[in-house]
Amino acid sequence: MRCFQIILPALLLLSLPAGAAEESLESLYRQIDEAIEHSPEYVATYESHIDRVKTSLRAEATPERQLPLLMQVFDLYKAYNNDSAMYYIEQYIDKAEATRQQAEADRGRVLLAFQCSTVGLYTEALGILGSISSEGLSPDVRADYYNTYQHVYGELSYYTRLQRMRDDYSQRHDQYRDSLLQVANPDSEMCLLQRETLLLAQKHPDEALAVNDKRMALVEDGTRAFAIVAFYRHLIYVAMGRRDESKRWLAQSALCDVRQATMDQASLLTLAQMLNEEGELERAYRYISFTWDCNNRFNTRMRSWQIAPILEVIDNNYKEQLHHNSQRLTLGLIILALFALALLGSLLFLHRRNKQLTVARRALNDSNEQLAALNDELKATNSQLSTLNSQLAEANQVKEEYIGRFLSLCSQYVDKLDNYRKMVNRKMKNKELEELFQMSKSTELKSKELNELFQNFDSVFLHLFPHFVDDFNTLLQPEMQIHPKDSNMLTTDLRIFALIRLGIDDSSKIAEFLNYSVNTIYNYRARIKNGALHNREMFERQVKCIGLPKQD
Repeated sequence: MRCFQIILPALLLLSLPAGAAEESLESLYRQIDEAIEHSPEYVATYESHIDRVKTSLRAEATPERQLPLLMQVFDLYKAYNNDSAMYYIEQYIDKAEATRQQAEADRGRVLLAFQCSTVGLYTEALGILGSISSEGLSPDVRADYYNTYQHVYGELSYYTRLQRMRDDYSQRHDQYRDSLLQVANPDSEMCLLQRETLLLAQKHPDEALAVNDKRMALVEDGTRAFAIVAFYRHLIYVAMGRRDESKRWLAQSALCDVRQATMDQASLLTLAQMLNEEGELERAYRYISFTWDCNNRFNTRMRSWQIAPILEVIDNNYKEQLHHNSQRLTLGLIILALFALALLGSLLFLHRRNKQLTVARRALNDSNEQLAALNDELKATNSQLSTLNSQLAEANQVKEEYIGRFLSLCSQYVDKLDNYRKMVNRKMKNKELEELFQMSKSTELKSKELNELFQNFDSVFLHLFPHFVDDFNTLLQPEMQIHPKDSNMLTTDLRIFALIRLGIDDSSKIAEFLNYSVNTIYNYRARIKNGALHNREMFERQVKCIGLPKQD
C-alpha cells in the first residue's frame, strides 16, 4: 500500500526479526548481496510452495472446498506475479457466484479492485467497486471495501497533475477513510495504519511512531504484516530526518523481499535511490538491476514506468564512474610505461659508469704495483689503496649482480604491462566492466609485485653476502638479535640494514623502496641501534663493513 501525497510508491513488504534492527548497515548490505546471489534458490522454493497449493486445489472436486485454496493461491501470487494473482481471484469470484455465496463473491471483488489499484489500473478498480452494493456487505468486507476506495482515490490524488482533480480525489479519499474508521475495529491494523499515515501527513512523526509501536505489538516476526509495519517505520524516520535508522529498516525489508522471492519490489528500489544519492553507485546499480529483473517477473507496466527513470539515472552515473576509472587506469599504464623507459635509461647510465669504474680499477692496480716498490713510509698508503680497491671490486660485483637482475625484472615488467593491457582491452571489448572495475579497486597486484621485488632483492643480497645475518647479529645484544624463519628471506629490519650495507643510507630512499613512511624507517633504525652491542653511534658504520676483508 502507498502512503499517498507523502512517499514514493511502495509495496507491501515481507519481514525480518525485530532484533535485526540493531545490525549495522554494512552488515545488512552484505546480507542483501548474498541474498541476491542466492535469489534463484529462494524463487525455486517459493514456486514449489505455490505448486503444492495448486496441486491441492486441483484435487478438490467441489467449489466450496476450492474457495479457500483459491484464496491462498491468490495471496501467494499477489506480490509475485500480477497476472496470476488476478486470474485466481477471478476464479474465486466465479466459484463463489456459482455456489451463490454472494458475500464471498463481494469479498473477492474487493480484493480484485485493491490488486488493480496497486498496479495502476484505477479505472478498472473503480468499475469493480461500483458494481458492489455496500448495503449487504458484512462488517469486515465493508471495512475492506472502504479501505480499497480510499486507497484508489489516494493513488489518483498522488499521481494526477491537475490541481482541481487532485483536490476532488483527496476529498473523496478523506471521506472513505472516515467511513472506514467508523466501521472498523479501532484497535485493528487497518485503523492504526490510517491513524499513522494521517499523523505523518500532518507532520507529527513522533505521534506516528507511537502508533507504529502499537502496530508492532500486534504482529509477529516473519509475517507480511510485520514487513508492512517495518516499511512504514522507515517512512517515519525519514520524516524525522534520522536517515541511518530509516535505511536500516529499509534494508531489512529489502533483505526479506529477496529471501521471500517477492517480485513486487519497493524497498530495494527506494534503497537503490538513497545509495545513488550518497555516491555508492556500484551497490545502487546492482540493486536497481535486480529490482528491474523482479519487476519483469511481476509483469506490470506501472512498475516499469516507476523503475525505468531511476534505473536510467543510476545506470548513467555508474557508467560515468566506470569511464572515469578506465581513464585513470589508462593514465596509470602510461605512467608505468614512462617509468620503464626511465629505468632503461638508468640502466644504460649505470652500464657506462661500470665501464668507467673498470678502467679506474685497472689504473689502481697499476698504481699498486708501482707502490709495492716504495719504502716503508708508503706501506700505510698502499694498505689504504688496497682497501679501496677491494671496495671497488665489491661495488662492481654488487652492480653486476643487481644490474643483471634489474634488466631481467624490467623485461618481465614490460611483458606484464603488455599482458595487462591486452587483458584490459579484451574485457572492455567484452563489456566486462564490473569485473574490470573490481580489478581496478584491488591492491592485490601491487602487493604481489612488491613481494616479488623483495624476494629478488633478498636473493641477490644473500648471494653477495651469505654471512650477513650472522655477522649482523654479532653487532647486537643477544635479546635484540634477529633470526629469520626463512634462511632465504630477510625481515624488514634486516632489509633496511642490507640497503645501508649497499650504501643507501638515506631514510627517504629506503622508505620509497620498501613502501613505508619515512617515520617508520626512522623508528626501525633507532630501535635496532638502541640494541647495539657496543657504540650506538658506530653501529651503522660497522654494518657497512660487513663482508669486507679484515686488515692486518
